[in-house]
Amino acid sequence: MNTRHDMITTPVTADLLRGYLDVEATAHGLLPHRLPARARRQIPDDQLAVVEAQPSGVRVVFRTRATTIELDTLPTKRVYRGLPAPADGVYDLLVDGRLAAQATVAGGNVRTITDMFTQTSELSPGPAGTARFTDLPAREKDVEIWLPHSEITEVIALRTDAPITPAPDSGRRVWLHHGSSISHGSNATHPTAIWPALAAAHGGVELVNMGFGGSALLDPFTARAMRDTPADLISVKIGINIVNGDVMRLRAFGPAVHGFLDTLREGHPSTPLLVVSPILCPVQEDTPGPLAPDFDGGTLRFKATGDPAERAAGRLTLNVIRDELARIVSQRTADDPNLHYLDGRDLYGEADYAEHPLPDEVHPDSAGHRRIAENFGRLAFGDGGPFAATAG
Repeated sequence: MNTRHDMITTPVTADLLRGYLDVEATAHGLLPHRLPARARRQIPDDQLAVVEAQPSGVRVVFRTRATTIELDTLPTKRVYRGLPAPADGVYDLLVDGRLAAQATVAGGNVRTITDMFTQTSELSPGPAGTARFTDLPAREKDVEIWLPHSEITEVIALRTDAPITPAPDSGRRVWLHHGSSISHGSNATHPTAIWPALAAAHGGVELVNMGFGGSALLDPFTARAMRDTPADLISVKIGINIVNGDVMRLRAFGPAVHGFLDTLREGHPSTPLLVVSPILCPVQEDTPGPLAPDFDGGTLRFKATGDPAERAAGRLTLNVIRDELARIVSQRTADDPNLHYLDGRDLYGEADYAEHPLPDEVHPDSAGHRRIAENFGRLAFGDGGPFAATAG
C-alpha cells in the first residue's frame, strides 16, 4: 500500500487545466474563472460574480501511471438560509475519457445567501480538503478530474504515486457554449452529468462551458469574452434568464441579440454558430416574469408573476423569445450561411416534460440533462447537423 511519503506533489498550474478562460492566484492556490479579468471588472451583481467562478466544465488534465491520486482544494459552497444545505460537490475522475471514480471534499468556505432576490450573502471561512482516488489502472493513461460544477474551487496541489506529465493536445475541436443555469448544470448530480458535458462526449469535442446560472443576459462583456476565445464551434442558448428576470422588452431584445451575434462574428466570422432558444418551461411559456420562489410544501419551486395580457406591450415570454430568435436568425442567414437556429423544445419539449418533469418547474434533473444531451447530440453533432464533423 502506498503511504503519504510515497506521493509526489505537483503544484497545479494553468497548463494542467482545461475549460477555463482565466486563472487567479489566491492565497491558497489557483482559482479558475470562466470570464476573463476585464469582463469580471464589469460584472454588475453578486450572482454572476459567484457563478462564473464555479468551474462548470473545468477539469485538471494530465498523463500518469499513478494508481492513487489526491487533489487538494478549498471549496466555497453556497447555501440558502432556511433551506437544507446541498450535498458536497462531486469530483469526477475520468480515465481515457471514461468515468472511473468520484470523490467529494468536506468542509471549505460556506457562502450563505440571505436574500434570494439580491443574492446578499455572508461568508464563513473553512478548511481546505482532499479529493482522493485509489485503485486506478496501473498503466499509462489520460486522466481528467472534473471539478464540481456548483462550488467555487481553489485548486491547491496534486499528489500522485507516480510522476505526471501534461496531457498531449487531443486534436479535438473546441466547442464554446454559453447559456443559463441549465447549461451551467442546474440539478445535475455530478459535473460530467451536465448536458453540455454529455453532449461534448457524444460529439468528441473539447468543451468550454460559459453556462452561467441566472446570468445569460446578453451582456456585452460576455460576448467580447467569447469573441476572444479560440473555438471551432459556438452555441448560445438565449432567453430563459431574460424572461425570468424580466430584464428587457421586445424592443430592446432584438437589437441586443443582433449586437451579441455581431460581437461574436468579429472574432469568429465563419465559425459554425448555433442559436438555441429555451427548452420547454410551462410556467413561462406565455406568462412574463419576473420569476419568484415558492416554498409552499417545504421545497423550492418557481412561479411566474407577470401578466400575460402585457405581451401586447412588449413583455417577453418564452414563446415570444422563440419567435424573435427564429426571425433574427432567418434574417441574418442571408449573409451568414454558418449561422443556425435550434428550437429548444426539440431538446426538451412536451413529451420530455411528461416523462421527466422539471422538479422546481424550471430546471431539469439528471434524467432531463441526459435527454437534452441526447437530443443535442443528434441534432447538432449528428449527420446533417451544424456541428457534424466534416470529411477529412
